[in-house]
Amino acid sequence: MLFYQFARSVVASVLKPLYRIKVSGLEHFPKEGGVLLCTNHIDNFDPPVVGITSPRMVHFMAKEELFKVPVLGNTVRNLGAFPVKRGMSDREALRSGLKILKDGGVLGLFPEGTRSKNGELGKGLAGAGFFALRSQAHVVPCAIIGPYKPLQPLRVVYGEPLNLTKLKEQKASAEMVTAVIMESISDLLIKNGRQPLPLDKS
Repeated sequence: MLFYQFARSVVASVLKPLYRIKVSGLEHFPKEGGVLLCTNHIDNFDPPVVGITSPRMVHFMAKEELFKVPVLGNTVRNLGAFPVKRGMSDREALRSGLKILKDGGVLGLFPEGTRSKNGELGKGLAGAGFFALRSQAHVVPCAIIGPYKPLQPLRVVYGEPLNLTKLKEQKASAEMVTAVIMESISDLLIKNGRQPLPLDKS
């Protein structure tokens, strides 16, 4: 935890002035309990930006190749990340994510699974819905509004936790729940001046 706080302060001292990061909606972020934090993905810097703006430590999934790199692997692990194979179908990674939520931690996800090539919001993968349905965690949508250009404002907006009670009672599929999560991220983008392309509902 001490290493995380140190790294967070160092990264924040660089990225916050460089991108003039503005944060809103922190009052919506649960102070305790498991949190599934779902964010759009527009740049490689998204994980550290979420990490330095979130009021709580965020655990991210990271591609397993990173953990095989000397020094970098241990550093990423010490920052709270855990490995996942491509496609988010790695059972061990799913178990690790569920444990983080059960233990009251914050699991950060980019439901799209990969960076958007055009900056617009894409279709989310079922992994986000899986975690939402299999846990009692608060589900918090988050929108990162670029561009990532030096000295141009970058906004991070945290939304209110989603009420998924009815969907759970109706035994909705993971895909359906992910679609709801993506709609909430889309709403944040629209309300804050960013017009995303219509979500792919196929």
